[in-house]
Amino acid sequence: MAAYSVEVVPAAREHAPILANLLELYVHDFSDFYDVQIGEDGRFGYNALPRYWSEPGWHPLLIRVDGKLAGLALVQSASGVWDMAEFFVLRAYRRRGVGTEAAHEVWRRFPGRWDVRVMEANVAGQHFWTRAISMFAGATIKPMYIQKSGVYWSIFSFESKGIERSAPTS
Repeated sequence: MAAYSVEVVPAAREHAPILANLLELYVHDFSDFYDVQIGEDGRFGYNALPRYWSEPGWHPLLIRVDGKLAGLALVQSASGVWDMAEFFVLRAYRRRGVGTEAAHEVWRRFPGRWDVRVMEANVAGQHFWTRAISMFAGATIKPMYIQKSGVYWSIFSFESKGIERSAPTS
């Protein structure tokens, strides 16, 4: 795993500007394989962000590495299924195990059934999620494939048992 101290921490409402800035970098990365348009204000924007502090089952999280800001995870729950709505790790921390460790921490924190959606065009994301989910599940998880509004997706479904607690010692 990572040779860093990776933390996943809840983001308070006052962290909204930080998340908004990270989401700009995240959406910019998507422009490599998905047609996203920048607004006249020079930002892509993420209109759903305020809902993470008002909707039940929506959780904004910050990823920190050795105490430094390194990314985000936006998690939603609907109909008893957790969804990794957005997940982003700064390029400086990629391919070092940080994303895998952060994703595993998120899945341990929110036990139950999970769906992780990945655009087929996001080849790097396909590789990352296939590896991270299979490592977490202890078996290869094959995705289901769907098309929605002309976009092709892989959906990985798996179960998280949550944080395993060791038995107390006498």
